[in-house]
Amino acid sequence: MSDIKKIAFDGFWKQNPGVVQLLGLCPTLAVTTSVINGLSLGIATALVMAASNASVSPIRKFIPTEIRVPVFILIIASLVTIIDFTIHAYIHPLYKALGIFIPLIVTNCIVLARVESFAAKNETAPSFFDGLFMGLGLALVLALLGGMREFFGKGTLFSGIDLIFGASTSNLVIHFFSDYNGFLLAILPPGAFIGLACLIALKNRIETR
Repeated sequence: MSDIKKIAFDGFWKQNPGVVQLLGLCPTLAVTTSVINGLSLGIATALVMAASNASVSPIRKFIPTEIRVPVFILIIASLVTIIDFTIHAYIHPLYKALGIFIPLIVTNCIVLARVESFAAKNETAPSFFDGLFMGLGLALVLALLGGMREFFGKGTLFSGIDLIFGASTSNLVIHFFSDYNGFLLAILPPGAFIGLACLIALKNRIETR
């Protein structure tokens, strides 16, 4: 149990992929224009990471060292394809919103990094939880960054929730200002860099105290 707690602490805080390891910055900066977009891609990535680690760990001793990276990528690509087709089939509006960034989970370096550095050296259960908590840690960062950018850029939270749960949930969108023209910088790529820098600074500030 203590090992699981350590893995969870590492994923959410000590080795968080988004604000500590700074891996997978392309989707982090590109998709986080809203809470829903960031959280959705983060959860999809977490599922892929957990499944990839759990798939690689049992067969790690049978994979020749010379071809381990191509084999890892093939496994990751297969799992990403399953997630991609599932979202396409059942949550098509969200699929259109996230676009190419769902298939690009294959190239997200954090997925391959955890497979290579953890799953290839540890048993199945710890590997599964490592992938899950690392992915959820990244999802948390994506959601927070998306929330910041959406709040300052549009004056709302949870816009696009109807993409997942249908048009009936559009009334769940929170509007903070009655007449707000938006802050364009927040939803442009420079706003993503500034927002991520603020999250990193906040984490470092908490740690130093």
